[in-house]
Amino acid sequence: MAAETVWTTIRYGVKMMVTAPAIFLDRDGVLIEDVDLLTNSPQIRILDGVASALEILKNAGYKLIVISNQPVVARGLVSEQNVLELQEEIGRRLVGAGAPSLDAFYYCPHHPNATRAEYRVNCGCRKPKPGLLLLAAEEHQIELKRSFMVGDRITDIIAGARAGCRTVLVETGKHLALPIETSEPLDLSIKPDYSCPNLPTAVKWIMETV
Repeated sequence: MAAETVWTTIRYGVKMMVTAPAIFLDRDGVLIEDVDLLTNSPQIRILDGVASALEILKNAGYKLIVISNQPVVARGLVSEQNVLELQEEIGRRLVGAGAPSLDAFYYCPHHPNATRAEYRVNCGCRKPKPGLLLLAAEEHQIELKRSFMVGDRITDIIAGARAGCRTVLVETGKHLALPIETSEPLDLSIKPDYSCPNLPTAVKWIMETV
């Protein structure tokens, strides 16, 4: 199935939007090495096997959407424009390595204890809240129950589950680290549907599951 939005005419001439599935991807620790605070392009390192894994997903009809918390903005280390520029560079490097273009990038700049007061808000977009996934689903006509969230932290898994996706925890990032600061208690009863070493292994499971 093609990833693009398709319109079809049904009985009585009523038009219905056909939705597509997506793979929601955390960025640091899933696509690139997690260096804790990414603030400049020399820190970017694409993880092994990521480019070919993304190509498999794209060819299978999935939209590829990055969902990322970016507390570096709240801490005053970079601007939101810097975050977008770094993401553009990541996209260029992925394509250079043979990956398809990503469909979208959504990020949360907030933090409950932000250094910059304007970002110290109780938002709905910081994972584990599902706000960014829900927004992406609305803007890209995504069918959440056919989609997957792939992340390296329990907060990624909780966000994906709360959005109605199946979830995969990969072990290429901070899967053993303490949970990030959140504005509400974490529901640690939520577990990933699958845990595995890296994105290529996650993709193999996804393709065998659907």
